[in-house]
Amino acid sequence: MNPRSRGLALLSALAFKAFTAAAALTTLPVWADEASPIGLWKNVDDVSGTPRALIRITESNGALLGKIEKVFPAPNEDPNPRCDKCEGANKNAPVIGLVVLSGLTKDKEGEEYVGGQILDPDNGKVYRSKVRLTDNGKKLSVRGYIGVPMLGRSQAWLRQE
Repeated sequence: MNPRSRGLALLSALAFKAFTAAAALTTLPVWADEASPIGLWKNVDDVSGTPRALIRITESNGALLGKIEKVFPAPNEDPNPRCDKCEGANKNAPVIGLVVLSGLTKDKEGEEYVGGQILDPDNGKVYRSKVRLTDNGKKLSVRGYIGVPMLGRSQAWLRQE
C-alpha cells in the first residue's frame, strides 16, 4: 500500500470512528431520561383525567425539584392563576414558575425517590411525597400523603420529552 492510500485508509477509519462516537453520544441522553425522572412531565388530574400542568423536574445537590412551566386551565378558570391558598413565600405567587415538588432523594434500593414534599396549588397544602418511574420511564407515579404513604393519593404524570 502506498503512503497516499494508507493515509486515505487512516482518514476513513478515523472519520468512521468519529461518526460512531457522535451517534452514540447523541442517543445517550435518551437512555438517561428513561432511567431518571429528570425532564418535562404532564400532570393529569387524578379525578377528572384532564391535563393540568407541565412540570419540569431537575436535580440539584442530589434532590429532585419540580417547577410548573405551563398550566392548562379549564375555560372558566384564570389563564394566569395564583396560589391564593398557599402560605408564606408562595402566598399569591403565580402558579407558573411555582416549585411544587422538592427534596426527593433516591432510596437505598434506587427504585423510588422519597423524603420530599409536594405542594397542591389548588388548596395550598404541602404533603409528604415519593415518586417512582413506571412503564419503562414513560410515566411517573407521584404520591402525596400525610403521615404514612397509605394515607394519600397518587397521580400518573406522563413524560413529555
